[in-house]
Amino acid sequence: MLIPEGIIVFFLLIRRSTTEISLRPQDWAVALLATTAPLLIVKGAAPTNLEAGLFLLLFGTLTQVVAKLSLRRSFGLVAANRGVKTGGVYRYVRHPMYLGYMISHVGFLLMSPSVWNAFVYVVCWGCLILRIAFEERVLSKDETYQAFKLRVPHRLIPGVY
Repeated sequence: MLIPEGIIVFFLLIRRSTTEISLRPQDWAVALLATTAPLLIVKGAAPTNLEAGLFLLLFGTLTQVVAKLSLRRSFGLVAANRGVKTGGVYRYVRHPMYLGYMISHVGFLLMSPSVWNAFVYVVCWGCLILRIAFEERVLSKDETYQAFKLRVPHRLIPGVY
């Protein structure tokens, strides 16, 4: 887990500056909550399906790492336009990093089930859905992003959302 989190720190240090960043307090609060909520998970009961959980945890982690590497210097925590990325995993869905987080969360929940962990992830997922809306509000001002939305119509799950 040090690699995906280390990538975040590295890209935050070298990210592009922007003049198009949200200054709305709710955007900042949701970004903070979505980023920190997973820190509240606890050791749960015995795994319900260790193999499936481990697979989903690893696949989700790989998905988010590839998405972060695709963003490179355009990575940020709050809704902003640091350049529209349309290659790599962004060819399939508009928010693959958040999809990776959600897949990882399901994997961890299978490996450490508890009502508390499910609650934390539901809150986190709600925040991720809001982040998508906030980011798309900022990015949709960019003609490149508008064209990207036409080519890649789904936010998280191809054919669904």
